Amino acid sequence: MLAIDVLRLSTRMFRVSRSRTFLTILGISVGIGAILFLVSLGYGMQKMILEQITTSDSLLSLDITTGDAATLKLNENSVNDIKNIPSVAKVSSLVVVQAQLNIDDISSELTTNFADREYFSLEGTKLKKGNFYSDQEKDQNKIIISSVALKLFGLSEDAAFSKKVKLNLFPSQEEGTNQQIIVKDSIPLPQEFEIIGIVDDENSSFIYVPFAVSKILGTVNYSKVKVKVAAQENLNIVREAVVQKGYIVSALSDIIDQANQVFKFVQIVLASFGIVALTVSAIGMFNTMTITLLERTQEIGIMKALGATATDIWVMFLTEALVIGFLGGFFGLVIGLAGGQIFNYLLNTLAGALGGQKISIFYTPTWFAVTILVFSTFVGFATGFYPSKRAAKINVLDALRYN
Repeated sequence: MLAIDVLRLSTRMFRVSRSRTFLTILGISVGIGAILFLVSLGYGMQKMILEQITTSDSLLSLDITTGDAATLKLNENSVNDIKNIPSVAKVSSLVVVQAQLNIDDISSELTTNFADREYFSLEGTKLKKGNFYSDQEKDQNKIIISSVALKLFGLSEDAAFSKKVKLNLFPSQEEGTNQQIIVKDSIPLPQEFEIIGIVDDENSSFIYVPFAVSKILGTVNYSKVKVKVAAQENLNIVREAVVQKGYIVSALSDIIDQANQVFKFVQIVLASFGIVALTVSAIGMFNTMTITLLERTQEIGIMKALGATATDIWVMFLTEALVIGFLGGFFGLVIGLAGGQIFNYLLNTLAGALGGQKISIFYTPTWFAVTILVFSTFVGFATGFYPSKRAAKINVLDALRYN
């Protein structure tokens, strides 16, 4: 039997049993759509959350601190030592001191972070508004402030960009083995600073100041050093080399790995709900194929009497099941993607009405959509295999006598 004849006979159900075929495909589509909708929700939430806290550079970065060690220091010499470790691509240091910030007639103490432009990339810092400063001399009077710090001064985000800022630094140092903190005299910075960026942080009051300005403090110990490695596979190698020097090392990638494990569990739980719906649909498809076999028993007998082989009959019924499974998967993709878009639109409409930001909580990787389509076709194959095998084994005389 020619392939075109097999395909034509396999698609007769769209003409002879339209309603039953449509409902069978719809059942498969709902099951596939439910899986796609729920798993895409899991992927979307994972993507949305991780994008808020990570950049490509931050995933290749290590945070180096001294921990509670009293004798271990992070300074220019130790940073140069770290730079000499193989596979270290970039190093950026952070100096943290307390400072008094003066805007108009209001003063408040907050944390001052001296960091260069590279640090923001390695830290994965993102701005709510404004821009980052550069390492050029013209930007040494520019600062970045947290959103909660603005509230201390009663400033709106838009009004902050037109304000001039004065800083008095309160550097501290550790002396002796008892780690007693001795506060030096304040150091007023002569220049006025301009706010050019706002970090969305409602928990901590801080500012970022160009690292070059920290030279006024003289020789200081760094609070933290960020190290970027050349490639992901070098992360543990560099980590071990730094740990051997006595430093405490942590990586954002560790947290991301833990978060991904949690999200994988969430996706499995969400997918299991969809699989229940798909299982019910598969049972319905198996029932449809069995009924189709009984209805077409005499037709099978006539086809065999005219020369059709058992293989022809088996291929014909199996192709019918594969077509139903494939179409169920295709329309399931449509239902799942459309459902996600509609739900996301309604959510953003509500968020816009309440003054919130628009977000996208659904994300479907291309590989997952292809996998879903292949999976639904396999479901068609699995549910149609046994009825197809039975049809191929039907005796010609028994089939012709069947009523």
